[in-house]
Amino acid sequence: MPGDDKDIEACTSRCLDCYRSCLQTASQHCLEAGGAHVEPGHFRLMLACAEICRTAAHTMLVGIEQHGRICAACAEICRACAESCAGLDGMSECEEACKRCAQACERMA
Repeated sequence: MPGDDKDIEACTSRCLDCYRSCLQTASQHCLEAGGAHVEPGHFRLMLACAEICRTAAHTMLVGIEQHGRICAACAEICRACAESCAGLDGMSECEEACKRCAQACERMA
């Protein structure tokens, strides 16, 4: 299993933070802001990022050995979401949460 208990705990926390940030930002900021914030590719990526983060946290919490592969996919999607959020008004918190999660997941992969 990649990572020790401390790494797993830290990564789980980062994943849950990113899950919360992407879901809240998409539903409470992007929908209100409109325009590029609700462009289908961007909006879908935010929802997918939230879900893969939730799933990665879940796999670590239940302790399955395949969590490293889920974390690798999570890191990839988080990086893409951070890039998509970059430069859009009011998205810096979400962008940073995605970057932090990607870094933590890369250590687990």
